[in-house]
Amino acid sequence: MQNKTALITGITGQDGAYLAKLLLDKGYEVFGLHARRATDTLWRLRHLGVESSVKLLDGDLTDLSSLIRAMEKSQASEVYNLGAQSFVGTSWEQPILTTQVTGVGTLNVLEAIRIVNPKARFYQASTSEMFGLIQESMQSETTPFYPRSPYGVAKLYGHWMTVNYRESFGLHASSGILFNHESPLRGIEFVTRKVTDAVARIKQGKQKELRLGNIDAKRDWGFAGDYVEAMWLMLQQDKADDYVIATGLTTTVRDMCTIAFAHVGLKHEDYVVIDPLFYRPAEVEVLLGNPAKAKAKLGWVAKTDLATLITGMVDADMVRVNKE
Repeated sequence: MQNKTALITGITGQDGAYLAKLLLDKGYEVFGLHARRATDTLWRLRHLGVESSVKLLDGDLTDLSSLIRAMEKSQASEVYNLGAQSFVGTSWEQPILTTQVTGVGTLNVLEAIRIVNPKARFYQASTSEMFGLIQESMQSETTPFYPRSPYGVAKLYGHWMTVNYRESFGLHASSGILFNHESPLRGIEFVTRKVTDAVARIKQGKQKELRLGNIDAKRDWGFAGDYVEAMWLMLQQDKADDYVIATGLTTTVRDMCTIAFAHVGLKHEDYVVIDPLFYRPAEVEVLLGNPAKAKAKLGWVAKTDLATLITGMVDADMVRVNKE
């Protein structure tokens, strides 16, 4: 059997790095779209020991011509669109950029596939943020969407375009509606990593407090390393479809903080300061995914519980902060 070839947009992000490692371990040739930045964006690939094993191609989701070239150079049989402006908070400050990259960028990838190789299988990284103001207590593939941020709206555009290209052009195009998934490779701006990094700094005397917004917001948190396996499984199915990927459990930010601080022998109440600056213009209070379809059709279940995830992130940040 000929080795498969994959193209990953957003390969330098948390999910992109874990997915690259998963595919390399399965014998894939892995190409990654790489938007040039002044900062070091390859540290996650380096951390997982795969930087030298992936082939990076210059390109950007807002530049269709670069995506067409990436498809031609990679000859990819599977395309994973993980690239996005993915921080919800920033999307209110940069709504147009978020729409161009996260929304229209998805359309550009779909177009590049349709032009170069319509037989390539496509994965779209959709998000639980599309549910926003939840219409059902537990969200499944049939729950109506009600996004509450420019990011959620942009992702919803990409999601529906994926459905449309599947139905209009027969593309093998699937969307994973992923609920919050974290890891030691998470960006510092995301709340779980912000918490675990602060815990490490406070424990080592390099920080005095942790300022947060709505700590009663509830999220369904899983491990990114588990979730990329679901992405791969979707593209191995005979028929393309959309799947909710989640743990089926929801936890408050407050309880997540308790786990993180307790791991180093501290109480979160002594260090967490509520700062209105971190409240969002429109808050998503609760997200809770129903992963029953993914379990039934893909055989996928989340393997890592929240305590294991958060304590592992704290341990990784303790090591990082100690080296500074």
